[in-house]
This record gives sequence, structure tokens and C-alpha cells, in this order.
Amino acid sequence: MEETKLFLITYFAALIGVIPPGLVNMTVAKTCVVHGKRNGLYVAIGASSVVILQALIAVLLAKYIFDNLFVQSILLRAGLVIFMLLGIYFLLMAKRRSGIEHSSHKANANSIFKGMLISVLNLFPIPYFVAIAGALNVGVGVTYDWSLIIAFVLAASLGSFTTLYVYVLSFMKIEKYADSFARYSNYFMATLMLILVIITIIRIYNL
Repeated sequence: MEETKLFLITYFAALIGVIPPGLVNMTVAKTCVVHGKRNGLYVAIGASSVVILQALIAVLLAKYIFDNLFVQSILLRAGLVIFMLLGIYFLLMAKRRSGIEHSSHKANANSIFKGMLISVLNLFPIPYFVAIAGALNVGVGVTYDWSLIIAFVLAASLGSFTTLYVYVLSFMKIEKYADSFARYSNYFMATLMLILVIITIIRIYNL
């Protein structure tokens, strides 16, 4: 019963957490309009599989993260570097492209690896799931309850995948706007990275 309650709360928390436009869901959307729905779905699967590891790391860190400023500092600084590099990358891509050419819509394993890579670069789910784990008392006791941890990890992954799948379905309905979307999405992503850099710097300064 406790596992079911934990699963449902974590599932909806993960589902809601992925709704705002971000690195992963915008990558899924771009893949849909450029390479087709199936490749977008594969990116979503790859990204969601990495969430399993991110949620597990969050649980293992839960008992230390709130009381250890050093760990917070390391995570924030690592995120700062990644966001800066990604911001430069998307800005260069935006200046280089002026529209898109639709590639083959044949799905392949590369889309799964692409989703996994993008999800690995996205560090924000870890502190998000740390907060959820702490609120639900998952991994913060003296010993680990692995039945609760497994429920937590699976719910986090499935909740994330649900929202990404909705992105796949939604963006395929506006495929006629694919060129405009592809043209401006890189600028959007570069701006998003800038915002994340600013937020991260403020958090580092306030430690």
C-alpha cells in the first residue's frame, strides 16, 4: 500500500515536472518535426531510461544533499559548465541554419542514444527528485527500503515518459509549422540555457 501511494505521488510529480519547455522535451519535439514521430518516440524512451538512474542517484543523495553544501556546490558548478556549453552550441546552430530539410523518417537506435545523451546532460531532474525523495522520506532513513526505492525510480521514469509522449503526439499535429519551429527552436534553447546559467550562478552565490 505504501509503495502504491509513493508510486502515484512520484509519477504525477515527474509528469508535471517535465511539462515546462526544457532541454529534453524540446529535443523530442525537434526530433518529431525533423525526423518523424517514431524517432521522437525513441528519443523519449532513451531519455526516460536515463531518468531511472537519475532518480536512483537522487534517492542515494537524499540523506546527504540537504546538509552537505559541498555536494550542492559540486552539482551546481557542473550544471553551470554544461549549460554554458549547450548555450553556445544552440546559438551556433541557430545562426547556421535557416530552416530544415526533413531527413529520413526511418527510426533507428541512434534516436534512443540521442535521448539518453540529452537526458544525461540535463542535471535538473536530480535535485528535483532529491526534493521529492526527501519529502516522501525515501532514502533518508538509517537503512534503505528497496521496495520503496524501486517504486520511486519506476514512477519517476514512467511519469517523465508520459509527458514526453504527449509532446510527441502534440507536435506532430502542427507539422506544417515544422520549418518555423526548427528555425527558432535553437534560439529558444540558447535563451533557455542562458536563463539556467543565471539561475545557477545565483544559487551558487547564495550557498
